[in-house]
Amino acid sequence: MEDKATIQTQSRYNRIAPFYDLMEAIVERLVFQRWREMLWSRVRGERVLEVGVGTGKNLPYYRQGIRMTAVDMSERMLERARRRAQKLRIDVELQLMDIQNLEFPDATFDAAVATFVFCSVPDPVLGLRELERVVKPGGQILLLEHVRVNKPLIGSLMDRLDPLILRLAGPHIKRRTVENVKKAGLEIEWVEELAPGGLVKLIIARRAL
Repeated sequence: MEDKATIQTQSRYNRIAPFYDLMEAIVERLVFQRWREMLWSRVRGERVLEVGVGTGKNLPYYRQGIRMTAVDMSERMLERARRRAQKLRIDVELQLMDIQNLEFPDATFDAAVATFVFCSVPDPVLGLRELERVVKPGGQILLLEHVRVNKPLIGSLMDRLDPLILRLAGPHIKRRTVENVKKAGLEIEWVEELAPGGLVKLIIARRAL
């Protein structure tokens, strides 16, 4: 049975699905597209999982010749991803699924990708452990995430604003995702700060051999 936080998250993203692309249109065009392209250029392997596919903003960056599976817990977000995949003629298996309880066997994928997802997962460490489980030993886990800024004044402000932002838009703005990756037992290979103050980070980790 799903917990209250997961049900609330699903409901929230079902509610904002019709407006989600419009909400992020400017920042998507100015910076996110460039970051997505950079992330996907580093993905390796023949079978890849994307979690939190949302409306399918990453679909244009999928590399040819790989078998893609993408999941999301929001049915209405997934509907938009399906329409985008059809429009772009992208071959991807799209499934309704909770990242905290992935319905795949152990060591199924060569790599897993998430972009701006772990700010919204109710239990981020549990979700990361699920990625660790379904990726093959030595396989990549690549994350593009906005995180809490590690500066006293800004960090404290983000802590105070977090409940309001969560209710209005869906994400937490105080997540410490690098630390959560370590808690999940993954080996961090690379962390790159993409925005001032480390607000957005590219995190590349691996499942231990």
